[in-house]
Amino acid sequence: MVPGRSCGEPRGSESASPLEKDRWLFKEYAALDDALGWAQHVHDHGGVALLIEGDDGTILNKREIAAALSSGERQPSRA
Repeated sequence: MVPGRSCGEPRGSESASPLEKDRWLFKEYAALDDALGWAQHVHDHGGVALLIEGDDGTILNKREIAAALSSGERQPSRA
């Protein structure tokens, strides 16, 4: 398990500058699968996950998150 955090915005949002990123709301997770589960939830409700950062240095941008969700690279959520 790799702790980390996720950021999401309404669908159509673009990548932001580092200054804007510091003002984003984020949610912390204990594992990457949990963060991807949240990203799926955001997508299912009309939003888009823009970024997932793991404490181990893993960084997924919105395109990489979308690819992971569409390929089913995660375990089913327990939420």
